[in-house]
Amino acid sequence: MAAPLLSAAQRGARGARSFGTAAVLWKRAAPLGPMPNEDVDVGNLEVLERYRSFRRYLRLAQRESSKPHWWNTYHKHTNPPTEPQIDIGLPRERLSRAKEIQERKRILRENRQNAEMERAARLRTVLIPLDEVRAEWERTSGPFHKQRVAEHCGVFRDLFKGATFTPWVALRVQYSQEDEHLVPVYYGNMVTPSEASSPPAVSYEADKGSLWTLLLTNPDGHLRDADSEYLHWLVTNIPGNDIESGKEMCHYLPPFPAMGTGYHRLIFLLFKQHGPIDFSQDARPTPCYSLKMRTFSTFDFYRKHEDAMTPAGLAFFQCQWDSSVTSTFHQLLNMREPVFEFVRPPLYHPPQVKFPRHQPLRYLDRYRDSEEPTYGIY
Repeated sequence: MAAPLLSAAQRGARGARSFGTAAVLWKRAAPLGPMPNEDVDVGNLEVLERYRSFRRYLRLAQRESSKPHWWNTYHKHTNPPTEPQIDIGLPRERLSRAKEIQERKRILRENRQNAEMERAARLRTVLIPLDEVRAEWERTSGPFHKQRVAEHCGVFRDLFKGATFTPWVALRVQYSQEDEHLVPVYYGNMVTPSEASSPPAVSYEADKGSLWTLLLTNPDGHLRDADSEYLHWLVTNIPGNDIESGKEMCHYLPPFPAMGTGYHRLIFLLFKQHGPIDFSQDARPTPCYSLKMRTFSTFDFYRKHEDAMTPAGLAFFQCQWDSSVTSTFHQLLNMREPVFEFVRPPLYHPPQVKFPRHQPLRYLDRYRDSEEPTYGIY
């Protein structure tokens, strides 16, 4: 009689193993705080207050969900909140809401009174002034769109160690070609190294008497240190928007992305100076074709002069190797061109066996001369 009881007890213990383990763990590890609905008396549900409507229930549920809890949800565990980024840019000029509404009403009133525009809109022949639309975009939501694109491309992460700024000053960069064709630089568009072989034309809106600094750097092209950059252009103490009148501390060097290194980001940064700055420590000799002297760090450069200037404009493009990079390495930098490409090792085959067994029909093709045709052998 004792044996059946013992086997039944063992079967019961095996069947309740998971429940027993969970119960023991629950007793050992007490919750770190109050559990949800702990104050609800489930034994007497009739005395609980009824919500009477779903809207009231939804409002109370949203209020409770917004309160801080000691437990961590799955969304918070997989997407931890990021630390707030430091804004190092120019302060935003906020217009009053009343003035914005008044301006919109004025534009709507003028459009309604314009009979020619209404007739063209009905006939679908109205022409939209794209220049005015772009100017409005640059003034309102454009800086935020540029900032979002720069964050997506890792510009702030690699240049300012995570600090960010809103480019309130519209920076327009264009490379001129021999056939009078202009290649613009936007926010991540493709520009070949041959198209960027000469200094570009840079323009922006600036107040009279203001001073600016223009910088062009490549955070992806350093051949020895992945955390360093190459300085391609540096012009300081620019009066207004006259680049030619500024002090060129480092002359322009064309981009030279090495073969096999993929796309490189060439970033234009515009800083607004609070006054004249002495950049003698950042000057390079002319000409400067030494990559060691071109090694640069935007973060250290800004930290050195952060009290005297503020980032205000941004533009960047991407480029990869083309034939002009070879001449840049050979003629300007006076060095052998580095080539980064994967050299696939030859396919390994074990030594040939005279009497192979359990091998495929084309076993001998592994050891045949690659130039010998195999068509018609089988």
